[in-house]
Amino acid sequence: MDRRDFLASVAAAGLASAASLGGCDGRPPPLPPGGLSGTALDLGHRLRDGGFPPPGERRRLPVLIIGAGVGGLSAGWKLARSGFADFLLVELEAEAGGNSRAGRNAVSAYPWGAHYLPLPTREASAVRELLAELGVLQGDPRAPQPIYDERYLCASPQERLYRDGLWQEGILPQSGVAATERAQYQRFFERMAIFRGQRDGAGRRAFALPMALSSRDPRLLALDTISMRDWLLAQGLDSPQLHWYVNYACRDDYGAGSGTVSAWAGIHYFACRDGAAQNASSETVLTAPEGNAWLAEGMLRSIQDRVGERLLSGALAFRVAAAEPQGGHSGPVEVDLWLPGERRTLRILAEQVIWAAPLFLVPHVIAGPKAIRIAAGNYSYSPWLVANLTLSRFPDDRHGAPPAWDNVLYDGAGLGYVVATHQKMRVRPGATVLTYYRSLDALSPQRGREALRDTSHAGWAEQILAELERPHANIRQLTTRLDVFRNAHAMARPVPGLIWGAARQQFAGDGGQLRFAHADVSGFSLFEEAQYRGVLAAERTLGRLGVPFTSSLT
Repeated sequence: MDRRDFLASVAAAGLASAASLGGCDGRPPPLPPGGLSGTALDLGHRLRDGGFPPPGERRRLPVLIIGAGVGGLSAGWKLARSGFADFLLVELEAEAGGNSRAGRNAVSAYPWGAHYLPLPTREASAVRELLAELGVLQGDPRAPQPIYDERYLCASPQERLYRDGLWQEGILPQSGVAATERAQYQRFFERMAIFRGQRDGAGRRAFALPMALSSRDPRLLALDTISMRDWLLAQGLDSPQLHWYVNYACRDDYGAGSGTVSAWAGIHYFACRDGAAQNASSETVLTAPEGNAWLAEGMLRSIQDRVGERLLSGALAFRVAAAEPQGGHSGPVEVDLWLPGERRTLRILAEQVIWAAPLFLVPHVIAGPKAIRIAAGNYSYSPWLVANLTLSRFPDDRHGAPPAWDNVLYDGAGLGYVVATHQKMRVRPGATVLTYYRSLDALSPQRGREALRDTSHAGWAEQILAELERPHANIRQLTTRLDVFRNAHAMARPVPGLIWGAARQQFAGDGGQLRFAHADVSGFSLFEEAQYRGVLAAERTLGRLGVPFTSSLT
């Protein structure tokens, strides 16, 4: 599908919806009010266009962290926990959190991005340490089966699928599936179970989380050279329903389908998680009305409580370059920040820099080395859309399984929706907020970004409501507000060759003064990966500065 066809489909959806729901006078019901927002597009375009004034002020600083998403916040959290206070977090957006930000209204908090955290594996030791600090993991964070605060364990039912006019429990298609396809289901999950329990001669899991702890067995790494779809077919798994399910999983986590994602990444989705709890099943996830914002806000609060305010928001880093050597020694790293609110440039002279922003910005900002800028060009990014629909009450359902936290439409353009008020156990009575997700994987990344840029709020609202009317006939009448958030570079796509290729490795090492701390360094966007990269960068920085610390990663 190209951009012209996509925009035509938006218009067609609006006409069809108007025809079916128009009043006696033939006019469609009015669209609900709402906003159309997104990442800081104006500042991003300013970075592309250049023309910044020279710095009018210079400050010296031991450590500068560029980017206050999960990676940058994790780096600051670890520095602060280690008693180190001489750092500054700078963030392009108006607030910290990256893909874990949230909104709030009179009805509920709701996510603008990531909305859950699986029970952390034992390898994800830093995640467990954070959860223990926040009081969500109770007791020893290294216990095989910790106890978790019931308020954050996703309430049942957790997920359901709308297919053929009915809701079913779970998202693996069940009704009308032939015995031969069910046999393929079993073979697929048996294979994933083998991968989940497999270890190499060094004791490393085949697919670990964080991914840096995974096996380097060449037979496993070869899975990164083919697509997940091709791997399924090579195993004799051609069930249309199984392919839909795996494709959905890849779109949901990576913003790209199984024909685009590498088999290593696709299998990692199913084989890396074995988290357990005393008071929950292994499939349970941790969530809150605001999605993962409680994790980002918890880290920022922890930093502030320990070392005071360290966040400078609305600051665009447009140049990172090594200064001239001083007395035979390396000079500081020069980082120029454009402060649009003050219309001036500030130069930071930093002894150590942690880059925790997306890697696609590297060629536009970092002056060297050249190999880093070239490596960044190997990444491609999925455009993404999130809409929050505020409803006066939960909409009427078609028949089948009861409302769940995660609700997926089998043949929908989007990925379905989650219910922000699900944790409050009051889904049906009273107002609620539904958070709708859509990866624009039907388009090329560039075409998807153009569609995000060119489609109006009315265009998105019409298309979203038309899709959700299929399971909820009266959702349009109940929606009092519909807000749309656009993310043009939401997540790196783990295409074949990226995860275990040379380009990604350029960012995974420990530079002398510059190191990288974004989920992109792992090749895909998961909270656990971003946190690991941030903590690792902080520990390497502390080591360079000679500051003692206790590792959170062992």
